Amino acid sequence: MDPRKALEEGIAKTTRKIERYESLAGPIAPDNAIGRVSRMDAINNKSVVDAALRKAKERLAGLKRHLDLLGRPEFGRCSKCKKEIPLERILLAPASSFCVTCAR
Repeated sequence: MDPRKALEEGIAKTTRKIERYESLAGPIAPDNAIGRVSRMDAINNKSVVDAALRKAKERLAGLKRHLDLLGRPEFGRCSKCKKEIPLERILLAPASSFCVTCAR
């Protein structure tokens, strides 16, 4: 698989996720008469969406960082041991700059 294409697809997909999460992460109006239990459920759901949004933004930053490194010697290299990191790992955990062994 072409690394540039894979990273660009990952960036596009993650950007769409972020947009969707941001639309769901709006504040819960205190004057909205939805009931106490429903309000607690809405607050809980908002915190789950906020966590997913934060994780998606971290993923997007990692994908963009790897795209910027593409073509440079350090692309796909572990920051610690300097061994090659498979593209699948980069796409799975783009926020990490370590191979599986060094990430433990």
